[in-house]
Amino acid sequence: MMKHVTIRVSGKVQGVFFRASTEKEAQKLKLSGIVRNELDGSVYIEAEGNETAIEQLIVWCRKGPERARVDKCEVTEGQPKGYTEFRIER
Repeated sequence: MMKHVTIRVSGKVQGVFFRASTEKEAQKLKLSGIVRNELDGSVYIEAEGNETAIEQLIVWCRKGPERARVDKCEVTEGQPKGYTEFRIER
């Protein structure tokens, strides 16, 4: 079953390769969607795929890449948008 989540990660998450690492992780998990930096300093992610892979991505986002410090990770479920790949939005 296809699942769609929106994840907003706050903390020290910009300038620490969070987007590139998220893209790599999502592709490894065969998820599609987007990741981008927000003006408020958070990172915004939309991911689609099977439930197990989504759960694994959420667990990863709560920690992030090595230099990140995640203070908050909010997850909201939504309707799939039909992304075909996972990419960084600039």
